[in-house]
Amino acid sequence: MAERVEVTLVESPLFGKDFLPGGNVAKYKRGAREYEMFLLRAASPTAAATLLFDYKNTLADPKFIAHFGGYFGDDAGTPTFLFTKGSWLAGVRGLGRDDADAVARELAARIDAD
Repeated sequence: MAERVEVTLVESPLFGKDFLPGGNVAKYKRGAREYEMFLLRAASPTAAATLLFDYKNTLADPKFIAHFGGYFGDDAGTPTFLFTKGSWLAGVRGLGRDDADAVARELAARIDAD
């Protein structure tokens, strides 16, 4: 939280992806590096899983992250880590896989899976 610069409620489509509804995007700065965390609520856990799969299909070279049940890949030049928790689709954009994994663990711990 100390690295958080701003939080914005973004209307759909999130990140210009027609299949994504709106959601929250928090921007962070760690030294010279900037990254984002996002969170959006789907109608159900199944709907969140569908959004995860749809987003994964837009990534270049997506890799399944088994311990998270999510994916890491390149979204038009932005490294992106995606996962679901209950009805939530969440992720980290702008960090390498290891850093994104650590940040995503913190984010996941704060999400109430409903």
